[in-house]
Amino acid sequence: MAHITAMAMDQSPPAGSCIRVAAFLSTGEFLIHRLNYTNPQYRTAPVSYRPPANTSRTSPIIKAVYHHPLLVTLSQSFTLSIYDVSSDIIRLTQSLTSFTSFPPTSLVLSTPSSTIYKLVVAYAIPVYPAHWSVGATELIIAGSSIQPSQSFSAPSLGFSSDTPSPLHSSMTVQSTRTIRSIDVPQGWIDERKLRAMREQWGRKLSQIADTQTDGKWIVLAPGDQVPYLAGYTPPHVPFPSSSSTSPVGATSTTQSTNVMKASPMQSETGLQLYRLSLPPHSSSVSASPPKLTFVRTLHGQSGPVSALALADGRCVSLAHNGSIWVWDLENGTGAEVAACDEPAIGIPPKPRQGTVVFDERRIISSLESNVVVRRFDI
Repeated sequence: MAHITAMAMDQSPPAGSCIRVAAFLSTGEFLIHRLNYTNPQYRTAPVSYRPPANTSRTSPIIKAVYHHPLLVTLSQSFTLSIYDVSSDIIRLTQSLTSFTSFPPTSLVLSTPSSTIYKLVVAYAIPVYPAHWSVGATELIIAGSSIQPSQSFSAPSLGFSSDTPSPLHSSMTVQSTRTIRSIDVPQGWIDERKLRAMREQWGRKLSQIADTQTDGKWIVLAPGDQVPYLAGYTPPHVPFPSSSSTSPVGATSTTQSTNVMKASPMQSETGLQLYRLSLPPHSSSVSASPPKLTFVRTLHGQSGPVSALALADGRCVSLAHNGSIWVWDLENGTGAEVAACDEPAIGIPPKPRQGTVVFDERRIISSLESNVVVRRFDI
């Protein structure tokens, strides 16, 4: 049976009282629904797209962003697909693939002008020999009209185009820039660059739980401390059995008990905070390159992180144990808005995968079948 793998809400200004929502199915098909939030009973037929074949490009879709008439999807095989949804006939304009980028990932779509879209993709990158860090790619996408002087620039790193790109086609990538947290400078390396490389090398992770970006900041949550992923087993020691020289009448028994031990689900998790700098495009030799700079480690979250949400310089982190923290990234300060709901000692429960979203007034979190709405103000 087909099921929903991802959803995306239209970010463009709503037309009247209608909003658009794109829903992506495990079959590779997706539908765009128009919903009237003042009259929920009013319904219109959704616009649908069914790919010629169910391939890794179209299924499963793990992320999507939508700003009408532009729709961008990301599949689990890390293929970006760009669609023009300006009419009832949805048109695939371009697809791009990366062989050096991996989930978890985050997409942020903005509109610097009425004819240009900017897509920022944050993702996990491999670090030799068996570790991970974070990278980001900026893609400039032409809107409904494009000046003849603009053209497509194929990236040397990150995504490469799988489809031809007409010089003046709308809804296609015009330029890309990629930046990585760990990057080896070309040529000879001085002591300052070597020290910076060693510092970032020390921040590599064996697993990544989640990464999120708002286009200015990137937050990276380690997955190393999830006990069942790390092979954690509850500790126990047997009581010594009675020896063969025990007095007459004594019985030989073997007993065991669980040792009360602090659960790994309560251990502190540090989130890595990076500043993403993407200066305006320029052909000047002296133009500043894009930068991904480590800022600080955010301490306070108890237990391994299940999910992150990031917007407008704020980050919300949800742990497997149910605890929630809210962070002001500019100041590096955080506050706990929900304590963990698991015992601090004893056998740790199986980690629960969750999701979290927020706006300026509410945090909505989901763990297993529980959905909780909280109001906050920091």
